[in-house]
Amino acid sequence: MKNYVLTVACQTTRGVVAAISGFLAAKGCNIVDSSQFDDRDTGKFFMRVSFISEEGVLRPELSEGFMTVADKFGMEWDIFDAQERMKVLLMVSRFGHCLNDLLYRWKIGALPIDIVGVVSNHFDYQKLVVNHDIPFHHIPVTKANKPEAEGRIMALAESTGTELIVLARYMQILSDELCQKMSGRIINIHHSFLPSFKGANPYKQAYTRGVKLIGATAHYVTADLDEGPIIEQDIVRITHAQSAEDYVSLGRDVEAQVLARAIHAHIHHRTFINGNRTVVFPPSPGSYASERMG
Repeated sequence: MKNYVLTVACQTTRGVVAAISGFLAAKGCNIVDSSQFDDRDTGKFFMRVSFISEEGVLRPELSEGFMTVADKFGMEWDIFDAQERMKVLLMVSRFGHCLNDLLYRWKIGALPIDIVGVVSNHFDYQKLVVNHDIPFHHIPVTKANKPEAEGRIMALAESTGTELIVLARYMQILSDELCQKMSGRIINIHHSFLPSFKGANPYKQAYTRGVKLIGATAHYVTADLDEGPIIEQDIVRITHAQSAEDYVSLGRDVEAQVLARAIHAHIHHRTFINGNRTVVFPPSPGSYASERMG
């Protein structure tokens, strides 16, 4: 038996669900899990179906057959092999908490991805990465060489078949060209204080203001800095007794957890970009425990 995931986005139209389920039944497939959302504001319909091909029908045959259904309803769609691991390129600068967390989750199998390499503009985590038998790529970035550096990053992504780039606290602003080339395939993590606490040392600024909640946001990267569609967020409560150092420690913990959950949602094809927002379906049966680990 083969496990697949079908993702569909189209205009809201009567008969879409029936057409999809009818096609799968005719191909000898059994639906394991299904999620759908009808956005009344935009008139768009989103659906994710996890199914098993009990007769062993291969993906190319399923895709070819589904084209008739997709064309009828004007769908944006894809069929994914649930066993295939997504190829992910990690990028980091000098804050390593998210990188360490992702490497640990990957190592124990809680984050089923294929890490094709780690890019950094510093050497701080070279040994850590190499010790995990993962290729490390030092690509320094300055104002003078930024186009050349991004060219090297794109060449690396293409040569490794990268399907997703994760900015695990990579502190360089990506160009509009790179954002457009990898649209919907770059995830970033940052603290949730924007725009209240921009610039250096946001946690110290939050401490000075006496905030009671801090958190983190994972989002898709667009040309508008930190304005991309949000995938995942979380918060932690702060008391007056905690220090600025506590803010930093708690902030790093929530950043790591939020980034991991956002990646998990993306690699399992549970996210759909819906204008400036996202539709994020809940985990399928069997994947929830690994997503919430940590």
